[in-house]
Parts: sequence; C-alpha cells; structure tokens
Amino acid sequence: MINNRLNIQDPEVFNLIEKETERQNHNVELIASENFASKAVMEAMGSTLTNKYAEGLPGKRYYGGCKFVDVVEDIARDRLKQLFGADWANVQPHSGAQANAAVYLTFMNPGDKLLGFDLSHGGHLTHGSPVNFSGILYDAHFYGVEKETGKLDMNRIREKAKEVNPKMISIGASAYPRDIDYEAFREIADEVGAFLWMDMAHTAGLIAAKLLNDPLPWCDVVTSTTHKTLRGPRGGIILKGRDSENSLGKVAPKSGRVKMWSELLDGAVFPGTQGGPLMHVIAAKAVAFGEALRPEFVSYQKKVIDNAKAMANRFTELGYKVVSGGTDNHLVLVDLRNKNLTGKIAENALGNAEITVNKNMVPFDTQSPFVTSGIRIGTPAMTTRGMGPDEFGYIVELMDKVLSKPEDTDLQEQVIRDVKALCERFPLYDFVTI
Repeated sequence: MINNRLNIQDPEVFNLIEKETERQNHNVELIASENFASKAVMEAMGSTLTNKYAEGLPGKRYYGGCKFVDVVEDIARDRLKQLFGADWANVQPHSGAQANAAVYLTFMNPGDKLLGFDLSHGGHLTHGSPVNFSGILYDAHFYGVEKETGKLDMNRIREKAKEVNPKMISIGASAYPRDIDYEAFREIADEVGAFLWMDMAHTAGLIAAKLLNDPLPWCDVVTSTTHKTLRGPRGGIILKGRDSENSLGKVAPKSGRVKMWSELLDGAVFPGTQGGPLMHVIAAKAVAFGEALRPEFVSYQKKVIDNAKAMANRFTELGYKVVSGGTDNHLVLVDLRNKNLTGKIAENALGNAEITVNKNMVPFDTQSPFVTSGIRIGTPAMTTRGMGPDEFGYIVELMDKVLSKPEDTDLQEQVIRDVKALCERFPLYDFVTI
C-alpha cells in the first residue's frame, strides 16, 4: 500500500527503488559491510516515529510528547545490553562514524596521540586516516600486519605503543579477516597508560553470537554499526566496556563536577556531536536486537563463518593469494597481484557479471587507493538469503571465470545467466529467518 502511494505521488523515485530491489534480488552481493535487513526492521524504519523529535534521553527530553518513544529507546538499550552483556549503552548515534566521534570527544583532546590500525592494512577511515576528522584533529600513529603472515603481531604493536605513548589505542578493522586478542591489547594499553577502544562494526554479530573473542571485558569503550553482521538498520551504538568508572581520573571533567563515564559518553553524542535522535531508526535497532537475541541468529552467524572459510579455501585451490592464509570471520581479502589484476579491474569485471564486490587495499599495496591490488569479499548478505558452502564455492568459480578474462563481455553475459539462476533459488525476502 505504501509503495502504491509512492508510485502515484513520485513515480520517479518509486521506479528507482524498484530497480534497486531488482538489482539486489538478482545480484550476488558480496560487499562485506552489507546485509539484508528484515521486513520488520524496514517496517519500523518507515513508521510514524520518523515524525517525532526527541532531543535528550528517555525521561530527560527537551521536547514533549515523548512517552512512547521513550519506551522504544529503553527497549533498544535493554536488548542491546542483554545481547552483549553490557551495563550501559547508547543507541542514538546516526552512524558508526558518529559513534566514533563521540568516543574521541570523550577521551581525547585535539592534538592528543592516537595509535590506530593502518587503513591500508585493514583498519578503518575513522581510526586516524589523514583525510578523516580523526587524523585531522588528532596526532595519529599506526600499527599494521606483518608482511610475511598478514596478521597482527602483538609484540610489534607493544613496541609501537611504547614508542608513540598514545592517549588512546583503537582496535577494529574493515578488512582484517582474523580474530583479535583483546587481552593482549589491554596489557599493552595498561603498560603505556592508554585508553582502549574497540570498533566492532564489522564483527558485532559474530561477537554477539560468541563466535569471536569478546572485547567488552578488556576495552574501556566499544562502538559498532548496527547493519553489517548485526543485520539491522544503518546506524551506530556505543557500549561501555570493562569497569571504566575506576579509570575516570584519566578524563578531565567537561563541567565543574565529576561525571560518570556514561554521562560523558551520553553528552558526547548529544549535544556533543549530533542533535535529535532518529527515533524510527532506534525502533528498527530495537527490532534487530530482538532478532539477534533469538537462537537462530547464532546459527546464522555460524553459517556466515563457514561460508567465508569455504570461499577462502576455494580461492586458494584456484591459485589466488588469500591475505593471512584464510579467515576467522565474515570476510575474505584477496590479493590479485599474482593474477596480474588490480582491484579496480576485478570490481568492474565482476560488477558487469552481476557479482558485487569492492576493490580494496591489501597490506603493503603497490597501487593507489583508487586502483588497489585486491578485493574484499563478505558472506553475510548471501548467507541471509540461505546460501551455504556449496553455493559460495560455486560463486568463487564464477568469479574465477570472469577474472580469467576480465574484458570478455560475452563471458560476462554467460555468468549473468548463471548468477540469475542461482539467485532465483534463494529469492530475496522469501525465507523464514527475516
């Protein structure tokens, strides 16, 4: 019915939405940061809550008429805390980047030293990249993976931390296929007197399912997006980690009285970095957190990892260089240099065959970020549609076929037919889990 109204009122936008829905339905979606939210999540996103302004927190709003949205936000916070075993949460950040901005505002002053994961080695833009506010406002230094293994070496990171003496150490990545030793990071942070922050945007769903190491017992603060492996709406969250209140003296109070960590972080979100919360998105977050608390969510996350391992193994069998030799999570990073390909060529050729990936820097890349030497591949979206290891192995074979002749448009047309046949066996939104 809503679509019919949109079709009548604005057919131009309606038709573009229809085309994008068709693209998603008949495309093999392998962007590691994308997933398919449930119909219930999307229904909450399109609800009347979009009309409500609600600056502040439940029970402490600057606007009247918040009695129902207060309950919605409390449900979202309670479900999120239950999901990760946290004792405090903020669900208002509009995005992961804004959640991260609130962390900086709480823990750092402009010019303070940050030690972050190098973007070109798998880190994230908001962890000190010179083109991002985090690299512009703060004195960013970086650790990376080892050239021989493609993995983090905690002894090397300890050496770097002692050399830099940072105010804060950030963990988390957008293209690192391995699990992380948070306890070792905590030891390093304590040695140099630094705050420890984990951005689990990519792996939050896997961590919630207890399939990867848990950062909360070791980090002062944890942030995340709510899409990606969490399979919710696009947005951000903040969780307080270990007993951070005992470390309060490290932060200069922003007012005349000493504040709790939770107060500082809440204030860094609003009014520190953004205005009114998006109540329709918070409702959708609540729905997604409720879905993630169900037993079937754990089964789904196990399949995400199984499918990623199946892809990594098949790529290796076909002679591709998989960075770090495999994966522990939802993504596979492929170095294409031994195939005499760039990430840009691969992304375009695969896209022409209706297989969506993104070009990506690999450790010690010899190409620019606009070209790259690799591609990043993720399994969450197509796992949501019900595909398993056999299908993902077959997808790798289709990718190999395209990449062996990236200029062959006739071959790409043939693969499009194969992709369409595969996707029709697993239609979008035609399955029980969402």
